[in-house]
Amino acid sequence: MSNPKLEVLTPTNSQILFIDQQPQMAFGVQSIDRQVLKNNVVGLAKAAKVFNIPTTITAVESESFSGYTYPELLDVFPGHPILERTSMNSWDDQKVRDALAKNGRKKVVVSGLWTEVCNNTFALCAMAEGGYEIYMVADASGATSKDAHDYAMQRMIQAGVVPVTWQQVMLEWQRDWANRDTYDAVMAIVKEHSGAYGMGVDYAYTMVHKAAQRVKDTHEVLAPVAAPIAK
Repeated sequence: MSNPKLEVLTPTNSQILFIDQQPQMAFGVQSIDRQVLKNNVVGLAKAAKVFNIPTTITAVESESFSGYTYPELLDVFPGHPILERTSMNSWDDQKVRDALAKNGRKKVVVSGLWTEVCNNTFALCAMAEGGYEIYMVADASGATSKDAHDYAMQRMIQAGVVPVTWQQVMLEWQRDWANRDTYDAVMAIVKEHSGAYGMGVDYAYTMVHKAAQRVKDTHEVLAPVAAPIAK
């Protein structure tokens, strides 16, 4: 294909990089609600695990400034190494370059903090020096202001970065609901992380298809009892 960006993301042509998903970095985020941000990051991570996407996690100055990578993210990949850095630009760390090269896939899905610094510099350098295609997950990344996020995204897009959202990436990987090997796992992520879409799935499963409720324990339902109304 003459334009590789016309290819959809698949479980065999892409890898994923999480950059600086750490509390001190999140404290400065003003471009997106921070709880929504974490929800989206963890949903994306779970999707990557379902589809066996090669995953790299890197962190900057964890003990001296930024804090440890979100436990919710680490728990998706137990035992996974964290590539510690000093540079704001992940491309400056040889471990990161080696990890990406080892995975052998030119399409790199990126979720990171902050959009205007760590994401931007990595994307520009990885494209210019490494020949990678960068797919920037806009709603699993955050910046110090909406302008900072938007203009960084614009700069990267002008340079050739492809903007995506976390759910878009997951559903590109799924592609066909007939792919039953991953269907149930994707639906589980949708129910937990996809907001109104997930609520709708729960509703359809229980009310239309009469599936059991998605709860760990059963709950007694007490019938209505009309109380006397004063006249």
